Amino acid sequence: MRGFARDVAVMAVLAAALPVLAGRAVRAQEKVTLRSDLLLYGDNTEFRNPFREGETIFGAAARLFVDFELNPKIAISLGGFGNQRFGSAKAFDLARPVIAVTVRGARSSFVFGTLPARQVTAPGGPDRGGPHGLLPPLQRETLAFERPYEAGLQWDFRGRTLSHSAWLAWQRLNTPEHRERFDGGLNAEVLVGRGLTIPLQVHVVHEGGQLFSAGPVADSAAAALGLAMRVPAGQRWRVSLEAFGLASRFVPDRQTPRASATGRAMFTRASVERGDWRAHAIAWRGRHFIKDEGDPNYLSLRRNGNRYGGTRDYAEAGLTRRFTLAPGAVIEVAGRVHRTERFYEYSYRVLSTASLRSVLRR
Repeated sequence: MRGFARDVAVMAVLAAALPVLAGRAVRAQEKVTLRSDLLLYGDNTEFRNPFREGETIFGAAARLFVDFELNPKIAISLGGFGNQRFGSAKAFDLARPVIAVTVRGARSSFVFGTLPARQVTAPGGPDRGGPHGLLPPLQRETLAFERPYEAGLQWDFRGRTLSHSAWLAWQRLNTPEHRERFDGGLNAEVLVGRGLTIPLQVHVVHEGGQLFSAGPVADSAAAALGLAMRVPAGQRWRVSLEAFGLASRFVPDRQTPRASATGRAMFTRASVERGDWRAHAIAWRGRHFIKDEGDPNYLSLRRNGNRYGGTRDYAEAGLTRRFTLAPGAVIEVAGRVHRTERFYEYSYRVLSTASLRSVLRR
């Protein structure tokens, strides 16, 4: 508790010092910008099946920082981050510094330090709302609320035929109490024709470390390769069809090989968009597919820890509406129905993002 109070105090002092730092730096920098990114989230899942428990997640995550652009290609970000869960007895459930160096090129950007906040793209959708936009069986969408702060390395590239985002983020240090933990991944897409792309997604979660040996060394990796077609249908409609083949390797303890599992699956998704509306449907079949950080509705692992021996079936359908309140501020509302084996459930979500920019010096 004392450590957390100290973290909050440090963040408060840093936030108060930002205008002073900016004022002293304006003469030396080409451009200084005060920035804030706000995420308000409300997610309710009415689940009660053998694979996933229902949960309500409400809260707000905010970051306030100053960008010091040393030149048009290099910027240093300094500030603070706070995440507050509604109903919590704490002022902030998580407080962290924002410290990052960003190097920008004509088609790419590289971030070292605090990773940038994920923005809601138009139109979004809960099935595409994870921290890095991966398929839900690779990384569940609710991690964007449960873990809105990430730090490590990230490289984004957007070319004429290839675009990708690759990252490595540390979640926990190796201490006498536990192993270190980090995750890394790749979300890439290759354009092969008009509206036709080959998407590739890879995600790895690792627990290990050599300083202390508390707990097993564990790995969980999965990859998805597919074909996606996005074409206009008339003047206002847009149709998207995607099909992925997936493979996973789950190793909960390297010293116990018999506990490992190799899985495979098929993921298909169709969506129709018109303006700020989006409707989607997902169908999934998997066998022995287990992925750390994946959505349990897709996985061959029960809530009690036992593995599901047969072929897993899952399907969902949803409707999303996006409201643009002002430049940089949106609200997205979504509802879904889910079929997990023979269980039928529903969920709904409301989230809002706002990005504010104030140029202190041009």
